[in-house]
Formats: sequence, structure tokens, C-alpha cells
Amino acid sequence: MQRLALFDLDRTLIDLDTAFLLWTEEFAEQRRLGPEGVAWLVSLDRDGFPHREVFFGKVREHFALPEPVDELWAAYRRRMPHLVRCYPGVPAGLAELRAAGWWVGIVTNGMADNQLGKLRQTGLTNAVDGYAVSGVEGIRKPETGLFEIAAQRCGTSLAAGGWMVGDNLIADIEGAQTAGLRTIWIDRGTWPGSEHRADRVVADITEAIAIMRDGYS
Repeated sequence: MQRLALFDLDRTLIDLDTAFLLWTEEFAEQRRLGPEGVAWLVSLDRDGFPHREVFFGKVREHFALPEPVDELWAAYRRRMPHLVRCYPGVPAGLAELRAAGWWVGIVTNGMADNQLGKLRQTGLTNAVDGYAVSGVEGIRKPETGLFEIAAQRCGTSLAAGGWMVGDNLIADIEGAQTAGLRTIWIDRGTWPGSEHRADRVVADITEAIAIMRDGYS
């Protein structure tokens, strides 16, 4: 019997943090913001403004930029897919799971152009059996519907059970558990002191893949 393994995208399969730092350096250089500008952009991101429309509103105000927020955000979405890379071991690990008879899928929140661009540029569209992007489907994690779409694209359903791997305790872990999946949380230190009900906790994606590959069903 085939088993289902679903994965989050950003900070789970792909290194968004390094890509974001590269973007900030480019952005600051283009606008002559200097090292202080880079530091301010990084601190703004870490201070809890992950939604990019809000983020770019604050960026525009702080640096008195002439471009509208929508234009800044759209430029960011066009550029980021070219900066992201998979974490080491991701392509090989996903291939191993599929070779061992797993259905492998991706469930990600985000704007359609940005997330689809990342999937294509990293080659992940060909590395999995199916994927569901919230900006395409009009539904977001932690809602069960997005997990169900991903499972169906992989050729199965949530009724068959499976695993979800992600770094967000609400969108990925709580959402997947509500959907009837077992969960592996990648703890990157961004939820200090938070309680969780994840079945397993790991430090990186290769450890998560190994748990499933080596027989935890």
C-alpha cells in the first residue's frame, strides 16, 4: 500500500531565509540604502511582518520610496523564485521516498506567481506527484481543503492517512492533524516556548525524510 508524504515549501523544502537575505542585499544596493538598510530590512522581517503587503508598506514608508506598495511587492515576487534553493538533500530525499512507493506532495500558502515560480525554478514540480498552492486554490492552510487537494493531486485522499512535514505549528502541524495526518515539525527556533502536538520534532528536512523512509508509518 502506498503512503502519503506532504511537505510545506518555504523553510521546509527551500531555504527562504538565505534567499531573503540575498534579496535584501540586492534591494539595498539598487537603492543605495547601505548596510544599515539591509539590517533594517532583516530586522523588519524578523519582527513579525511576514505578510509581504504589510512588509512593503512599512518599507516604502521608512525609505520614502516612490513606487506603490503593489509594485514593490510584485517585483519581489518576480525575483524570489530565482534566488531560492532547496535545502541540501531535498531532491535526493524526495526521490528516495517516491522510489520506495510513497506519494509525495507539497502544500503551500502564498501568492500563485511567487509559489509556482519557486516550484518551477527549483525543479520541485518534477520532484513530487502533486502540489496545492493557496493562491491558486483560494483556500489556505490550516484549512483541511488545501491538504485534500494536494492528496488528490498525488492520486490518493486524506482518508488513507499519511504524514505532513512543516515548520509552522498552526498552518502545517495543527492543520494537518485536523486533516487526519501524522506530523513532523521542523523546529527552526521561531516558536520558542510554544506547546505543540507534533508526532515528531526534527531540526532539518533530511531528518524528517529519514523518519518516514526508515519505517515510521
